[in-house]
Amino acid sequence: QVQLVESGGGLVQAGGSLRLSCAASGRTFSSRAVGWFRQAPGKEREFVAGISWSGGMIWYADSVKGRFTVSRDNTKNTVYLQMNSLKPEDTAVYYCARSQDAIATSNMHGYDYWGQGTQVTASS
Repeated sequence: QVQLVESGGGLVQAGGSLRLSCAASGRTFSSRAVGWFRQAPGKEREFVAGISWSGGMIWYADSVKGRFTVSRDNTKNTVYLQMNSLKPEDTAVYYCARSQDAIATSNMHGYDYWGQGTQVTASS
């Protein structure tokens, strides 16, 4: 089993920044990629960013490119999502998930373990 716990969410004004963390315990990430997703009220869960096990490959949704940065520290079993220049449309519950492969995919079904989510609210 793998347990993923997100933290770092909160309420910020538009233009502000937050840094989310995703800490793994149990069997940890086991050389897998990790993805970040978000879900706003009334909307489907969407892919935000992903990072390979080594950190050498990174993917971003077009909506966050240039504003969000994903990184990982495998010695701490933790993946991060630095979010800058937040917009009201970034407001959502953010989830991290472990990929079933070494490559992150935008398809939710490619992930086998999920965290409980952390709320991010960017007010206008």
